[in-house]
Amino acid sequence: MITLERYRLTWPRLFGTSHLNYVRTAMSLPDWSWTRRTLLKTSVAGVLCLGERFFMPRLARAQAKALPEGELSFYNVHTDERLRVRYRDEQGQYDLPALDELNHILRCHHTGEVATMDPRVIEHINLVQKTLGGEGEIHVISAFRSPEYNALLVKRSRRAARHSLHVEGQAVDFFIPGVRPREIRQAALKLQYGGVGYYPRAHFIHLDCGPFRSW
Repeated sequence: MITLERYRLTWPRLFGTSHLNYVRTAMSLPDWSWTRRTLLKTSVAGVLCLGERFFMPRLARAQAKALPEGELSFYNVHTDERLRVRYRDEQGQYDLPALDELNHILRCHHTGEVATMDPRVIEHINLVQKTLGGEGEIHVISAFRSPEYNALLVKRSRRAARHSLHVEGQAVDFFIPGVRPREIRQAALKLQYGGVGYYPRAHFIHLDCGPFRSW
């Protein structure tokens, strides 16, 4: 098991607060969203600039902790797709085609629309998963939601938020086979790096890259 105390700050380049939410259908997988402008943002903005307002406030204050290895395994329960991807190298540089693959598997399963997932929510999942041991496959229930699909969920259930971070590509609902959702929740609450939702009856966890809060 990897503990947060072992992480060191070796990755100065991360996305800034503005977030490209370009949407397309899932018919093909070119580098559709990563424009030169977006690439420049990855080069000039760091997570320490986001600190107090958006994500990782403890990391911003301490300036001595960093992210673990940037590799994750995903399984989309709706599309039956699997992806093992290294989206960030040891120098902290993002692999843009790998992020596109992540965008694809985390697309809206209802409409097939794909959006740019905020890298901060991917890092949030990665931190939590690595503190739990780092080997479990992330089984995705819901990641990006098209506005159409989110509106449908709002009509069906009071639990769905009208202004959901899922619509912004900033939230993922998931479970890890063999790991109790309560354990995932406890690990996420200790990190205090973003939103943590616990749904014991449905057996899944919600993580997002908004301000730290829990429910």
